Amino acid sequence: MVSGPLFFSTIDVTRQAFLRTALSYAIVNLKPIVPGHVLVIPTRPVKRLIDLSSEEVTSLFSTAQKVGKVVEEAYKADALTIACQDGKAAGQSIPHVHIHILPRRSKGDKFENDNDQIYPALEKSESELSRDFQISQGQKHEVLKVDADEHRTLRSVEEMEKEAVWLRSLFLSD
Repeated sequence: MVSGPLFFSTIDVTRQAFLRTALSYAIVNLKPIVPGHVLVIPTRPVKRLIDLSSEEVTSLFSTAQKVGKVVEEAYKADALTIACQDGKAAGQSIPHVHIHILPRRSKGDKFENDNDQIYPALEKSESELSRDFQISQGQKHEVLKVDADEHRTLRSVEEMEKEAVWLRSLFLSD
C-alpha cells in the first residue's frame, strides 16, 4: 500500500481513505446521499478527465470497479450509480477529478420511486462539497446553509474515519 498524506484538491482526506494505489484512492463521503456513497479520486490533482494520463485513467476506473464491487456487497445493494461531473459546467465543485459511487437497492432505496432524482441530489451534493469539506476541516466559510434533507448530515472526521477503517478491512480480505 502507498503511504503518505492524500489531498483532494487542497483538502487533506488521509483519514477518510480506505483504499490506495499508486495512482488513485477511495474515500468515504463527508455527506453521503445514500449509505455507502464514496468517492474514487486520482492521486494527482487534475481538474478534468482529459488531463489524466492513460495509466491514471486505467487506475481510476479499475479502482472504481474494485470499490464498487466491495461497496455493493457491504451495503447489501443490487446496483450502483457511478457518476463523474467533469468540469464546472457539469456541476464539479472541487477542481480535482473524482468519481461518485453510490450503492443502490431495488427496494428500500431512497430514490426507488423516482430513480432519476439521484441526479439532482448528486448535483446538489457536489455544489455543497467544497463548503462542507472546509467546514469539516475547521476552516471558516462565510455561508452555512441548512440542508433541507435531514438524512444528509455533515459527518465528523472521526465518523468518516470509523467507516473508512471498516471498509479498509473488507479490502484486506481480498
